[in-house]
Amino acid sequence: MSTNTIYFTDDHEYIQIDEDGIGTVGISSYAQQQLGDIVFVECPNEGASFNVGEEVAVVESVKVASEIYSPVSGEILESNEDLDENPALVNEDPMGDGWFFKISIADESELEGLKDETEYQEYLEEIA
Repeated sequence: MSTNTIYFTDDHEYIQIDEDGIGTVGISSYAQQQLGDIVFVECPNEGASFNVGEEVAVVESVKVASEIYSPVSGEILESNEDLDENPALVNEDPMGDGWFFKISIADESELEGLKDETEYQEYLEEIA
C-alpha cells in the first residue's frame, strides 16, 4: 500500500491512507459543493467500530442532512473535534482540515472496492 493514497466511494466519501495504514475519512470536494454550506457535522466516537458501508457520521448543510458511510471496516481512532466548533472547515477544505475521522483499517482488501483518483474523476464525469 503506497503512502498517502486516496480512495473514493460512489457516495463521495474519501479515505486517505497514511504510512501507518491509518485512514483519514471525509467528503470529497464534489460532495461539499453538492451539499452547499455545511452547518453541522456529527462525527463518530473514538473507540467505536464500524463495518464497511455502515452509517458512521452525519453532515448537515443549509440544504439537506446527509449520512456518511464508512469506506472500510475498522475502529475509530480519532474524530475531528474542530468540526464541533467550526463545521465550516468542511466548506473551506473538505479534503484537508475538514476531515471527519481517522479509522484503523481492519481489512485492506476492502480498499480494492473503492475508486482511485482517476476512476473517481471518470465517475464524476459520468454522473454530471
